[in-house]
Amino acid sequence: MMRDMSMHIMDICQNSIKAQARHIKISVVEDAARDIFSFTITDDGCGMSPELLKKVRDPFTTSRTTRKVGLGIPMLEQTCQQCGGRLELESEVGKGTTLTAIMGFHSIDRPPMGDIGASLLAMIIPNENEGFELVYEHKRSGKTFLLDTAELKAALDGVPMSEPSVMQWISGFIKEGLDELYID
Repeated sequence: MMRDMSMHIMDICQNSIKAQARHIKISVVEDAARDIFSFTITDDGCGMSPELLKKVRDPFTTSRTTRKVGLGIPMLEQTCQQCGGRLELESEVGKGTTLTAIMGFHSIDRPPMGDIGASLLAMIIPNENEGFELVYEHKRSGKTFLLDTAELKAALDGVPMSEPSVMQWISGFIKEGLDELYID
């Protein structure tokens, strides 16, 4: 079972990376007034056929060859349903996939956000030389935090994001930006 939202997000993004996505956008919305917590992940990976899209919610459907079980999407869908929400999934072969997880913001069953900063770094750093770009946008209480790896790469002017001091700076930037969202 996924302990927090950051693990769900990382799992779905890892699927996108395996599907050869070069651009991934993650949008998180926390709207307490409307009782909505949602995240949307959009990628430009290889996409899924209509047949696979119909089956992907079944835990015994996977494209993996090392194991015959794919639990990420079924577990996320179960979490959404337990929190009074739903999972929406759209995909087109050759175009990419969009997954939206919607749940009640105030639901006692909604897992905490978790360490999204560590999850983002775990996705960005190993893929930085693969032409990979990630945009993370998090909205809460009328505030927005945005992380765009294309902007980071341009500002770094050739310095690798895997450089320890750069990783430390990125980690601090994410933490500071997310902390700002929770100051009322």
